[in-house]
Amino acid sequence: MKVALGQFAVSREWQENAVTCTDLMAHALAGGADLLVLPEGVLARDIADPDLVLKAAQPLDGPFLTEVYAASRGNNLTTMMTVHVPTEDGRALNVLIAIRNGEIVARYDKLHLYDAFAMQESRNVTPGNEVPALVEVAGMKVGLMTCYDVRFPEQARRLVLDGADVLVLPAAWVKGPLKEMHWEVLVTARALENTCYLVAVGECGPRNIGNSLVVDPLGVAIAKAAEAPALVFADLDPARIAHARQVLPVLENRRFARPELKKQLRDRGNI
Repeated sequence: MKVALGQFAVSREWQENAVTCTDLMAHALAGGADLLVLPEGVLARDIADPDLVLKAAQPLDGPFLTEVYAASRGNNLTTMMTVHVPTEDGRALNVLIAIRNGEIVARYDKLHLYDAFAMQESRNVTPGNEVPALVEVAGMKVGLMTCYDVRFPEQARRLVLDGADVLVLPAAWVKGPLKEMHWEVLVTARALENTCYLVAVGECGPRNIGNSLVVDPLGVAIAKAAEAPALVFADLDPARIAHARQVLPVLENRRFARPELKKQLRDRGNI
């Protein structure tokens, strides 16, 4: 699978962000990508207006995504991003969507909300309640996570036990003391401890770090962006996963696994 990481600074205006997203889709497609991953919260952002999440939220058939669907039609590029969708309780859901050929093929409502480091995402956002199904892209199975989820190793492990070869992580990782280090350590750990690829795409700009990267199943960063807008490509190889799981059989060696689950994994070739 060829993956593209579309890192950019999200504007306050959804129209500008729609243009950026569709431009990145066109460049990713031209570069031969099977999968394009964009940051978290691409509808709108303004660090001076934390309630913009609610004011800018749109339904999944709203004008922002209507433009994205149109740009997606007629090809097999899968594009993943998160958007805020209004809810009946007056808040919003932080929804990771996978779009292919003009329609949503998968959806994940963020489970772990960022109530940490003096911030409170739950003030405006309702948490999801379900682990998402995997998405198949170019013959590989992809598990969905969003930003703060990376601090919860049980979610990544669950997705890998479900069969994920790749974990995708759109993010808006806030700057601060040690935060860049946390980002790289956590992304690397989730890939290495699960012997899978992890594709992490961060929003850049005045508040967030950017620093998008792809880490392979043995913990090697095979592609990176810095702090500025970028489109970065990486090739993900199933043979690398098979090799990692042969030389580092952590999924097989787990002592907390139910025997029947380990047999299921072995039978389908995940360990």
